Amino acid sequence: MEIKWSNQATKQLDIALDFLIEKGFASYAFELNEQILLRVENLPENYNIYPTDKYKKVNNGNFRAFEIDDYRISYRITKTAIKIIRIRHTSRRARKY
Repeated sequence: MEIKWSNQATKQLDIALDFLIEKGFASYAFELNEQILLRVENLPENYNIYPTDKYKKVNNGNFRAFEIDDYRISYRITKTAIKIIRIRHTSRRARKY
């Protein structure tokens, strides 16, 4: 199964990492990036391991999410791919989407 990143998720990850680097946490930014990429890379083998995304308004179980430190990664499962759709800091106010 293929992994696809939405433009929004890619941009959100870049913004989060840039923010951490600007604040002087470059090594943490590198570690966080590695952890996220590793977890995403392993999704095709066991994509149902994480719970359904509680912030998705209409969710038939295809939208799931996991957290690493204070970052929430949401993804969608389709027949042919897993799409990473958003990355947010958990302190941000959650809105149903």
